Amino acid sequence: MPYNTINQEEILQSPAFKKLVSRRWAVSLLLTLVILFIYIGFLLLVAYNKELLGTKIGSQITLAIPVGLGIIFIAWVLTGIYVYWANNSYDPAVEEIKKKL
Repeated sequence: MPYNTINQEEILQSPAFKKLVSRRWAVSLLLTLVILFIYIGFLLLVAYNKELLGTKIGSQITLAIPVGLGIIFIAWVLTGIYVYWANNSYDPAVEEIKKKL
């Protein structure tokens, strides 16, 4: 077997790699579920309580505008959380696995 194939198999079978993959899936799944909950909640609000979103909070602005902007902001924040986690936890763990093998 070529050197690269053996090295790849060692990495794929190592407990550290498997733990890292499961941690990445857990973080990704959690953040995905949070944003899906928010999006679906917004859609349900639009479907079942349009009057609430149509409530004026100023002379020209309805509640729907800040709620929509809030959803966009939350998506940015969740992306930032993932990037922070990846940079400070995931990437160093990948480098550590590479050094060991």
